[in-house]
Amino acid sequence: MKLIIIGCEYSGTTTLAVAINDWLREQTGTDFRIIHDHWKIPHTSGHLPFDTSHFLNEEEQAEVLALSPKLKEMTQRHSLYYHMPRGHTDANQVLVGYHFDDGIYGAHYFEYGRPTDPEDRRIVGRHVEHGFLAEAPDTVLLLLRTDADVIRKRMQKAPHPAGVLQEKDIEFIQGRFEEEFRASLFSRKFVLDTSSATLDETMAEFAEAIQPHLSEVDRSRILAHKALQSG
Repeated sequence: MKLIIIGCEYSGTTTLAVAINDWLREQTGTDFRIIHDHWKIPHTSGHLPFDTSHFLNEEEQAEVLALSPKLKEMTQRHSLYYHMPRGHTDANQVLVGYHFDDGIYGAHYFEYGRPTDPEDRRIVGRHVEHGFLAEAPDTVLLLLRTDADVIRKRMQKAPHPAGVLQEKDIEFIQGRFEEEFRASLFSRKFVLDTSSATLDETMAEFAEAIQPHLSEVDRSRILAHKALQSG
């Protein structure tokens, strides 16, 4: 399975990625191995669930935030291209935010990637997607929607350390994710609403909604795993 999960901060993208990793292991006997979630500056390193030693500490996060817009743009663009597929492969992959996070937050908060800037992220994003369509055409795009008031309550109840989103921008950022989801070249895509659903309820919705988007490799792995379990 190749999956990109996007949505406004506090919509539950990382939490859902971890849950889907567990579901994939239960269904197929394989998982994503690591979860790529590197595009909400200053959180640009490390992987759940195993590679947590490479998460940046507070001092290192401050160093990332102190970089010039030019250096922020360059390092994030290199990260985008580094995570593009190279040659057809059956390996599982999940990316949280990816070029959507980079383009939306970079333009609004970090002074790069805007239409008037070099390396306009709307152009870079489409270039990245062309690469996926050429090498990993079974990639699925998932957008999480969450009511703005719910986002506010989550921000106030449990603010993220070094979070990107500002409360005054919630509706704008949500609108940008909707725009980029619609503009995306990926044809395999769907939406889940996490406003009131529990994680278990969202996972049940995901398990149903992903069915028409499963690749032949995914389906073969599910069947083989069921056969193995049944003995």
